[in-house]
Amino acid sequence: MDKLIIKGGHPLEGTVRISGAKNAALPILASCLLTESPIILKNVPHLNDVTTIVELLGGMGVRFIIDEHMNIEIYPEDVHQYKAPYELVRTMRASILVLGPLLTRFGEAEVSLPGGCAIGTRPVDLHLKAMEAMGAKIDVEGGYIKARLEGPLRGADITFDIVTVTGTENVIMSAVLAEGTTILRNAAKEPEVTDLVNFLITLGAKIEGVGTDTLVIEGVEAFHGGEYTIMGDRIEAGTYLAAAACTRGCVQVKDINPAYLGSVLDKFSQAGGDITQGDDWIQLDMRDRLPKAVDISTAPYPDFPTDMQAQFMAMNVTAGGTGRVTETIFENRFMHVQELQRMGADIELQGNTAICRGVAQLTGAPVMATDLRASASLVLAGLMAQGETRVDRIYHIDRGYECIEEKLAQLGANIHRVTN
Repeated sequence: MDKLIIKGGHPLEGTVRISGAKNAALPILASCLLTESPIILKNVPHLNDVTTIVELLGGMGVRFIIDEHMNIEIYPEDVHQYKAPYELVRTMRASILVLGPLLTRFGEAEVSLPGGCAIGTRPVDLHLKAMEAMGAKIDVEGGYIKARLEGPLRGADITFDIVTVTGTENVIMSAVLAEGTTILRNAAKEPEVTDLVNFLITLGAKIEGVGTDTLVIEGVEAFHGGEYTIMGDRIEAGTYLAAAACTRGCVQVKDINPAYLGSVLDKFSQAGGDITQGDDWIQLDMRDRLPKAVDISTAPYPDFPTDMQAQFMAMNVTAGGTGRVTETIFENRFMHVQELQRMGADIELQGNTAICRGVAQLTGAPVMATDLRASASLVLAGLMAQGETRVDRIYHIDRGYECIEEKLAQLGANIHRVTN
């Protein structure tokens, strides 16, 4: 099992290119099941989760041609298998995203209940209730969601009780080829959802309200093919900016839209970072300054993202003052706290809030990654700790960060990967 070995104490300096967004690539790849025509996707990140969904779609009959730049040609005309097996779905919750496209195009789907990071319950009942409202017959048995149609899917007026990103994406992909009009209220507004919508529009979808919490989707008879470039990964960008803040360095991230990171950049500014930006780049300069501890509370976009919570906690533990980190999205997303405490962090848990009191120095230690973003926080802690930090179980980080040790090394980090 691979590990990352980090020797901390080096301020990071330089420029890093941001990869395509994992959380946009996965639903976009799943939505390719909606057409029989060829598709070309560009800026696809080279990640374990992407490999998993490509393998999943390949098992259904989708053919792929992938070049050295991870541009992918997709040929979905020969799909013959409508089942997403447990062996693949258990490793990645986003596999549930094939449910809507399979049901819409083929009238049936069998998808294993999803797995992925153990950061809390993420029930799929909102997806299923919405599809039932559109005419689907759904049973859950033997660990599988079994959905079928006795007629075409029909548009419906759907309101989510809570904001759900994958639920929004599944309903969108169900509605675009359904008969009539679907109105989806309390829809997720994350940029990755908007990226999926924009991709579907290039294939012929009719969707109004893009980027808002109310989407009006008029079903069409069929999609054509197309070419699309996936957006940059705002969470990867935020993580490298956090690395600059943690190590008191200066890092520029490029190939990213700053508008996606408004709430995150506001918090970096509160921490004392000097933020400059252009159309497709952001720079954070924290040279010769101690970050100030900041309070954050996670919430759906455009508020502070849960996927940046752990990275800001890493910054807070050596910042000046005390910062409160409140997690409102997932009930089990503080598993990195114990590992940070092993390195000397002063963190007190009070329910869904972590109180972080800044210490002068962290000390390197062997730590274990427990989920994707927790992994990132431990890497950041290792970058600023005295001595050597060993981060184990980094298969979690490979799910969401492309070549993380190479990108950090080019910024001046002393980091390398070892295989047992």
